[in-house]
Amino acid sequence: MIGKLRGLVDAIGEGHLIVDVNGVGYEVQASARTLRNLTLGAEVSLTIDTHVREDAIRLYGFSSEVERTWFRTLQNVQGVGAKVALAVLGVLSTQELANAVSLGNWAAVEQAHGVGKKLAQRIVAELKDKAPALSVAGLGAKGADGKKPEAGASAADEASGDGLAAAEAISALTNLGYNPAQASQAVALAMQDLGHAADTPTLIRRGLKELAR
Repeated sequence: MIGKLRGLVDAIGEGHLIVDVNGVGYEVQASARTLRNLTLGAEVSLTIDTHVREDAIRLYGFSSEVERTWFRTLQNVQGVGAKVALAVLGVLSTQELANAVSLGNWAAVEQAHGVGKKLAQRIVAELKDKAPALSVAGLGAKGADGKKPEAGASAADEASGDGLAAAEAISALTNLGYNPAQASQAVALAMQDLGHAADTPTLIRRGLKELAR
């Protein structure tokens, strides 16, 4: 199975790209968010999820291991296949998705093409207990370029560094004895007020205030 591809962006299409690896072109399906961050002719490194079917082998590419994990987890929800999972990740970053799930904000998930109200509600309900673990998993994960994301990454680095401060804050609150789901919800509420640029200490302080209410 192919788990990673590094090469040059040979072409960008609607919902996919071609990665040239030493003269061999691999067609990789990717979310709209991932495709927007690509440049023709530039080097790219993608974490790959390989799907083998009787009639085809499909490669799905992600900018980070955390994004691939969300892609796989989303498909555990009834009614969510690879196409819908990519659509969700195309409109919401991994941290935005984690926040939406933690806060029960199904309307945010409903923005994705092919996702109706009932399916969005099901996604939020079924993944609520998994969101904290998926967020914290980003602390030890490396981006597709092999580097760990840095806190305070710019919008251009969002695909690889998204949610690091939030993950650290959730981990800290959990270590203080709070339930992971409560910690995740508190940090999500904090980010609603402070924005995604808030650093870890600020999120912890605001998270503690939310938990004390």
